[in-house]
Amino acid sequence: MSLKNLVFLGLLAFIPISIAAHFLHWGSLVVFLTAGAAILPLAAWMGTATEEIAVVAGPTLGGLLNATFGNATELIIAIVALNAGLIDVVKASLTGSIIGNLLLVMGLSMLLGGLRYKEQEFQPVVARVNASSMNLAVIALLLPTAVNYTSAGIDEVTIQKLSVAVAIVLIGVYGLTLLFSMKTHTYLYDAATVEEDAIEMAEASLGGDTEDHKPNLVLWTFVLFCCTIGVAIESELLVDSLEEATSMLGLTALFTGVILLPIIGNAAEHATAVTVAMKDKMDLSLSVAVGSSLQIALFVAPVLVIAGWFLGQPMDLNFNPFELVAVAVAVLITNSISSDGKSNWLEGTLLLAAYAVLGLAFYFHPVVPGMG
Repeated sequence: MSLKNLVFLGLLAFIPISIAAHFLHWGSLVVFLTAGAAILPLAAWMGTATEEIAVVAGPTLGGLLNATFGNATELIIAIVALNAGLIDVVKASLTGSIIGNLLLVMGLSMLLGGLRYKEQEFQPVVARVNASSMNLAVIALLLPTAVNYTSAGIDEVTIQKLSVAVAIVLIGVYGLTLLFSMKTHTYLYDAATVEEDAIEMAEASLGGDTEDHKPNLVLWTFVLFCCTIGVAIESELLVDSLEEATSMLGLTALFTGVILLPIIGNAAEHATAVTVAMKDKMDLSLSVAVGSSLQIALFVAPVLVIAGWFLGQPMDLNFNPFELVAVAVAVLITNSISSDGKSNWLEGTLLLAAYAVLGLAFYFHPVVPGMG
């Protein structure tokens, strides 16, 4: 068993600890920290279960499964926070997930992969397609905010209606990107099939050899179901204690949403992307990082807008302008670095430096009432 899996196995102990902390009233800070630690292994096992089931399901169903459950942890946390009325935190977590995947995950992958291999290559055509999709996502996130700031007296209901309409367009685009990658233009993608990707991802997640690997479909479906329930329970504990705990830590809701929550929800996926990059599988590593960002922008965010409509929560695409600046910066530098289809350790360092600068900016950014 790999060191990563031993760590995740040890972190499972925080599940009963967090529940005990909640019922025995050990304090919001203890509940927040233990619930966050408990989500890490649950998210890891959710990802592994999804990949294992994808191996059995085959390329088409496996691809759809990955496309649906790829960011399930972040979606569950966000829905729980949305239901609790923490709209600003939900919006911040969306932008934070995009920034984290593009800068932190890609940066670590390029840095650590580049230290082992002088130069790594990936499909530039796919990088350009992803860049175009991310540009659309930035435009879609920017316009409702621009409408709000350039229209005097526009009401919240109108902005929400606009956001729902934009969300429907984005979900349609997401469906077309899946059709493009899995049906009409599969030849552009280095990993020949989703099944091969899934086996490679499962190997990285499990830390073992998956040659002649035949997953038990019933077992992994049960694991996925249990982990989903576990993440939902721990998310409730995390969200209930979030405001008081972050206040005790001296952190703003903006920093918590942009930096902390995405790291908690994405940690296992981050580790997998870095692992495959260190095996010189940069195409697969980037598909994890950029694919996750696209899924957040084109699927998770629209779903949350529509969910907010049904839950009676004013969830829309009117973001804090500084968050949009950060997303635009992340997309700009990522597109610039990935356009040539090659990467090295210095480019990874540049992405990590950009993430560090943005993280510091969010840490020192004051809370401005009425923004985002």
